[in-house]
Amino acid sequence: MMSPPMIFTHGRLIFPDRIADGLTLQVEGGKIVDLRPTIPPDGEEVIDLAGNFLAPGFIDLHVHGAAGRDTMEGTAEAFRAICDYHAGGGTTSLLLTTVTAPIAEIVRVVAAIEGEVGRIPQLRGAHVEGPFISRAKNGAQRAEFIVEPRAESVVQLMEAAGAIKRVTLAPELPGAPELIAHLTTRGIASSGGHSDAWEEEARAGFTQGMRQVTHTFNCMSSMRRRGRERVAGLLEFALSEPEIFCELIADGCHVSKTLMRMLYQAKGADGICLVTDAIAGAGLPNGARFSLFGNDCLVTDGACWLADGSALAGSSSRMIDLVRRMVAVVGVPLPEAVRMATKTPAWAMDWKRKGALVEGMDADLVVLSPELKVVRTFCGGAAL
Repeated sequence: MMSPPMIFTHGRLIFPDRIADGLTLQVEGGKIVDLRPTIPPDGEEVIDLAGNFLAPGFIDLHVHGAAGRDTMEGTAEAFRAICDYHAGGGTTSLLLTTVTAPIAEIVRVVAAIEGEVGRIPQLRGAHVEGPFISRAKNGAQRAEFIVEPRAESVVQLMEAAGAIKRVTLAPELPGAPELIAHLTTRGIASSGGHSDAWEEEARAGFTQGMRQVTHTFNCMSSMRRRGRERVAGLLEFALSEPEIFCELIADGCHVSKTLMRMLYQAKGADGICLVTDAIAGAGLPNGARFSLFGNDCLVTDGACWLADGSALAGSSSRMIDLVRRMVAVVGVPLPEAVRMATKTPAWAMDWKRKGALVEGMDADLVVLSPELKVVRTFCGGAAL
């Protein structure tokens, strides 16, 4: 359904490098068509922002679930419930993310996602996290389903490649560089994660096209001694390589303030993609129990843990929570925090019509209060 023409006025517009007052934004046909000091209404719906912020809609590249629902259910009902919950946090584009599971199960879920792309406005496709990961860094992923990227499993997965936009894998696995090269030729982003790689193994993945890393600092190899010298892991390689985009779960549980500041100093706003890594516990009350593909999990103090407390299973946050924390806790200027949730992930995925308030871009918008709470969310000019 085509959204009606609209004019947004009396707001504070958030651009990648500044906040601008006194501008009016016009939307028509689901696109931003004009942006200037005064646009006289001519049959358009006028939305008075009353001094609130207007930002591009947030982009979340790593979402497993919310509101008790999980991507691995593989149903349109679950997908819509997840997307609706995250729209309340300002997210207008997301990748539903699978977990380490039998290949046939992943293919089933990805095929279901493909069937809902275009029907659920926020849904951009699938992020496949595992099963090609390290057993040494599996975190909350089920180790019994981890496999190496051998020909049979890769062919089976590629049968569902129409919806796959991103794959998290460990670049040190036998066959991983070849898989990364294959994904790159098909326009699918490779992200190093759940990895125990040495720096040369990370570089081999980079050489083949790996340009992202998953949940930086979490389930990721770091500097260690080898022989007489200390050698970098995937973490240090990602920090030192300007072309690598780093995911960050800025929920206050996965990564400490000092580490978040270190990542910001190393990569800047143009190198960090804020992600929620939210799972089914997002939106559930403290103490709630739920399942993550067979793992019993618990919401505790604002995060989601395996019920035995052995590992974080994911976050319970929405994107606005991460933006607000980057500003209030890490001290990042608001335009840069918003950039990490909009323009940078759009760059990382080469989504050319997403992530900025620019003429010709999709009218994916979020209205934020001065306290950085979501007031309204629009996707393609339509209210969510």
